[in-house]
Amino acid sequence: MIKRVAILGAGLLGGSVAISAQKKFPSMEVALWARKPDVAEQARRMGISHASSDLAEVVRGADLIILSTPVGCMADLVRQLLELRKGEEFLITDVGSVKRLTHEQIEPLIEGTKVRYVGSHPMAGSEKKGFAAAHGELLDGAACILTSENQDAKGLEILEQFWSTLGCRIRKLTPEDHDYAVARISHFPHAMASMVAMVGLAFEDIGELAGGGLRDTTRVAAGDPELWTEIMLENRDALQRSLTESIAELAKVQEILRTNDEPGLLAYLTEAKRRRDLI
Repeated sequence: MIKRVAILGAGLLGGSVAISAQKKFPSMEVALWARKPDVAEQARRMGISHASSDLAEVVRGADLIILSTPVGCMADLVRQLLELRKGEEFLITDVGSVKRLTHEQIEPLIEGTKVRYVGSHPMAGSEKKGFAAAHGELLDGAACILTSENQDAKGLEILEQFWSTLGCRIRKLTPEDHDYAVARISHFPHAMASMVAMVGLAFEDIGELAGGGLRDTTRVAAGDPELWTEIMLENRDALQRSLTESIAELAKVQEILRTNDEPGLLAYLTEAKRRRDLI
């Protein structure tokens, strides 16, 4: 049973996890680390009483520590945790958008210690960012992917209960399968939304003519460019596979239009609708 959870990172996702956990685990201590003191103060005003910019204070006595920072910062944070909690037993997870890299970086650091690591990826987010955008309903109904290299049954059980209580649907994958899956359903759509914005709004004066279709199609392109630069480069191998397939699909549509193939276009759009209706 988790008595204290420490969430490191007070952005949209980390803040939402803290708000939701405090509501749905009333007997659990929820601590939130924010790099900036003013964000920690904002979190305290929002009811997260154990919010602080003091890392040692936040992680003290935590059974579960959730890394909710950019993936590039996680290995250094784990090193700090191992020093602050030397010889102690606790479970680490993260909410990063890639998993092969986090396992490769974190597993060697905790080898020979009492610390365990299982990856988590709640498929929840927004084009907005920061603690100001966080809310307790962000995780409701979201899929959450759990990854483990060594099939840590205890860690998986703890995290399945934790994320399920926060409203998530659980799926277990290998780190490699996770990265290929999210490349298709998250990272590739973001790349395509950006391309639609580049082509569709090549002439900026026509933007005022756009309706809901363009806004819906390009919504995620409004996300944080720095964050998405990191995500796409970290998962570039899997993302390139999806992009290669999309080039073939564009060529197929272009050929259908060039030959004025009405039955072919109808069949193509019908199949696309069928697949979209699956979600």
